[in-house]
Amino acid sequence: MADFPTTREVPLDPKASALLFIDVQNFSVRRDGGEFKDVPDSEITGKYGYYFDRLKSVVIPNMQRLQKGFRAAGIEVLYTTIESLTKDGRDRSLDYKITGFHVPKGSWDGKVIDEIAPGEDEIVLPKTSSSVFVSTHIDYLLRNLGVKQLVLSGVVTDQCVESAIRDACDLGYLVTLVPDACATYSQERHDNTLSAIKGYCRQVSTEALIAEIGGARTPAS
Repeated sequence: MADFPTTREVPLDPKASALLFIDVQNFSVRRDGGEFKDVPDSEITGKYGYYFDRLKSVVIPNMQRLQKGFRAAGIEVLYTTIESLTKDGRDRSLDYKITGFHVPKGSWDGKVIDEIAPGEDEIVLPKTSSSVFVSTHIDYLLRNLGVKQLVLSGVVTDQCVESAIRDACDLGYLVTLVPDACATYSQERHDNTLSAIKGYCRQVSTEALIAEIGGARTPAS
């Protein structure tokens, strides 16, 4: 008999799971955040209209539900944000330097949005690469926490979220993506990445996942 899972469709074990929010920060979610502050209003309503509408009406409310549900189940909740370790961003990846992504250490842009503000004992990891596994010590932390199943939610679906999924999978984690708690700049891009990464993770809705962890809780004695 195999001593490892033979499918990715494995329900979460609360004692071996964690929820990770990716880049849900002022820089990339707020209209006046660094990524969008210089973008004309016409582009915000046009090119980025779908993104901001989805964040407000679907994604952030689902993130709040996930955060509340995972905390109630006693499951670790972590966050990663685009943020340099220096004020001038000299430690950024070449990719971020070319792209022009610069979130100075300690800046408002680097803070997780208030709607899902981290608790005082929850871990926040600043990163300067697309994948959190490249520029942080998250793999070390997750293993210390006993995490074997990683749940991902965040922005944007087809960039930093997808990068984290692939790396987590290759490092031996069972990955669960919550598609209705993720956003990118168009429905087409969102759907394309869900199709491309279906071989790396299971994909579960917010409602189904909360029901799953609620049902997994041990009743109080």
